[in-house]
Amino acid sequence: MLLGAVEGFTEFLPISSTGHLTILEKLLGYDIDDPDITAFTAIIQSGAVIATVLFLRKDIARIVPAWFRGVLNSGERDNPDYRFGWAVILGSIPIGIVGLLFQDTITSTLRSLWFVAWSLVLWSGVMAFADHAATQIRHEEDITWKDTLIIGVTQCLALIPGVSRSGATMSAGLLRDFDRVTVTRLSFFLSIPALLGASVLQTVTEFDNISGGVGWGPTIVALITSFIVGWFAVSWLLKFIAKHSYSVFIAYRLVLGALLMVLLATNVIEPK
Repeated sequence: MLLGAVEGFTEFLPISSTGHLTILEKLLGYDIDDPDITAFTAIIQSGAVIATVLFLRKDIARIVPAWFRGVLNSGERDNPDYRFGWAVILGSIPIGIVGLLFQDTITSTLRSLWFVAWSLVLWSGVMAFADHAATQIRHEEDITWKDTLIIGVTQCLALIPGVSRSGATMSAGLLRDFDRVTVTRLSFFLSIPALLGASVLQTVTEFDNISGGVGWGPTIVALITSFIVGWFAVSWLLKFIAKHSYSVFIAYRLVLGALLMVLLATNVIEPK
């Protein structure tokens, strides 16, 4: 329940849910690069994603039919929802390709807490620059396939624990001059295929490891908790971002990253 709550709360905040889960799993005594733990971490993300799907259900119910109409009828292709549908699809392709090609590295080498610590600190600088440089003159209706392809490529960096998938997509979106609410909503949409795909893949390929390790009972409990907490986190974040910058998240990332470095350097905790 604790791990599920942390996942649900941090998944859409630009502070790295995987980084937080990796730290917490280590503190709880798990071997963070064991196949069942890495699979567990990926699978419980689907709870927060399902919460997002329900939260965005009206938008999805509008965009998906518009996309199909546009595919079947050229006269429907001027619809912004048709273009947005393609933008989300194209933006989701890069992380799928990179995730499959480098799956072994992602689930082993990059699980070191040193990677988490440095990623938290270094990507904070990128976020700070993006938040300061963004003109925010573009809005959701201005999104093109080129924008989401660039944002989608940047999303691949989130495969490094500590970078944050939402932090990467939001930063790239701000540097494309979109407003904060637009990049936050787009980050939500891009999370759906990326995280659900990873969850399904890990469920299929690591089913036996989960059964013999963490267990499916605890995994389902964490997933349900992630869903409940994620629902409230998505709603809160959109309201918060409408009136605030990302500075509080940047400051938090810096403090957490620096603290983690100290704990690692003094051997209070081991990197793996």
